[in-house]
Amino acid sequence: MRVALPGWASTLAVKAALFITGMCCALAALLGVLVHVSVTHQTVDQARERALSRLVEATDAYEAGDTLRPHMGIDPEGLPEALRALAVSGKRGTMVTDHNGVPTMWAAGPADGGHALAVALDYSQSARTIDGLDRAILWSSGLAIGITLLVGAFAVTRVTRRLHATAQVARRISAGDLDARVDDARTRDPNRSPDEVTAVAAALDTMAASLQRKLLSEQRFTADVAHELRTPLTGLHAAAELLPAGRPTELVRDRVAALRTLTEDLLEISRLDTGKERLEVDTEALGALAERVVRVVRASGAGGADTEIVVVRDALVDTDRRRLERVLGNLVANAHRHGRTPVTLTIDGPVVTVRDHGEGFPEYLVKHGPQRFRTEGGATGHGLGLTIALGQAEVLGARLVFANVAEGEGGGALATLTLAESRGPATNGPA
Repeated sequence: MRVALPGWASTLAVKAALFITGMCCALAALLGVLVHVSVTHQTVDQARERALSRLVEATDAYEAGDTLRPHMGIDPEGLPEALRALAVSGKRGTMVTDHNGVPTMWAAGPADGGHALAVALDYSQSARTIDGLDRAILWSSGLAIGITLLVGAFAVTRVTRRLHATAQVARRISAGDLDARVDDARTRDPNRSPDEVTAVAAALDTMAASLQRKLLSEQRFTADVAHELRTPLTGLHAAAELLPAGRPTELVRDRVAALRTLTEDLLEISRLDTGKERLEVDTEALGALAERVVRVVRASGAGGADTEIVVVRDALVDTDRRRLERVLGNLVANAHRHGRTPVTLTIDGPVVTVRDHGEGFPEYLVKHGPQRFRTEGGATGHGLGLTIALGQAEVLGARLVFANVAEGEGGGALATLTLAESRGPATNGPA
C-alpha cells in the first residue's frame, strides 16, 4: 500500500529534504546508540572493577578482624535487596542505584551469619560523564543533520531549478511557442560532463527543433499549395461563369465554389499557424454583432434562417470584429450543417453559446478539440470550420470550449465562447 503524501510534500525538493533528514536522523541515532552503549559499558566496567577491588579489601579487613573503612559495612543501609540476596547466597555482584539522591555503585559479597558485606562508591562522576556524552551526541547529531540538510537542499534545489526551467520550456512548446529552448549551459560547454538533467534538456531542445522544422515544412506546403491553387481556380471560376445555363453548369459552379472555399480556408489556417496574426481591435456590442453573423450565414445558404438569438444580457467587448464574426459564423454554420434545428445563439454577458439539437460533437472533438480533415458519422465537410474558429478564438484571446448536452436536457452540441468584457462605449453599431 502506497502512503499518500500531502500536497506540500509532492515536490522533488521536499521529498529529497525529507529523505536526507530521515537518513541523517537514522544514521545519527545509530551512531549515537553505538557510542552511548560503548562508553556506558566502559564506564560501568571501570566503576565495577574499582568496587570489586574495594570489596576484596573490605573482605580481607573483615576476615582479619580490622575496622572497616568508610563506605564499607555489614548489611549497610540502602543496599539493594536483590544484591543482598545474591551476597547471602554466597556470590559477589555489583549494582548501580540512587542512594540518598546520589548515584552509587554497590559491590557486595557473603559474610558470616548469613549477612552481606558491601561497599558503596560514588558513581556521580561517571553518571555525569555519560550524561555529558549523551548531550554531546544530541548536539553534534543535530548540527550534522542541519548542515547535511542545508548542503543537500542547496544541491537538490539547483537540480530542481533546472528541471522547473525545462518543464516551463516544455509547456511553452506545448502552447505553440516552437522557438522556446532550454539552452542549458552544460550542453554548450564540452569541458563540463553532462548529467541526467542536461540530457533531458538537450533531448527536449532537439525534439523542439525537429518539431519546428516539420511544422514549418507542413505550413509552407499548405500555404504554397493554397496559393498555387488560387490562380487556376480563379480562371476556372471565370470559365464556369461563361457556361450556358443548365444543371451541369450549376454542378460545375458549385464544385468550383467549394474548391475556392477550401483554398481560402487552407490559406487562413496557414496564416493562423504562423502565429503572426495582428488584431484590429474595436469595441463591439455582442447582440448586434450576432444579428449580423446570422444574416451572413443565412445569405450564404448555410441555414441561418432557423437560428434563434437569445440575449440574456448584452455586453460590450474589445475585439477584432472580422475575426469574431468568423468564429461565430463558423459555429452557427457548423450547427446547421452537422446538427439539427432549432439552433440557438445565446449571449449572456461576454459568454456566447451556440447550441443545436443533433447528435452532438464526436467524442474525439470534445476531448482533444477539432482536427483538420477529420469528420465522423458520415458528416460532410473537411473539418476546417471549427479548426479555424478555434484558431481565431486563440488570436482574440478568447476561450472556446466544445461539449455535448445530456440526453435528459434535450441533447445536442454546445460550443461556448468566453470573451473579455469591455467597459468602454461601443464604436460600431448594427450594420
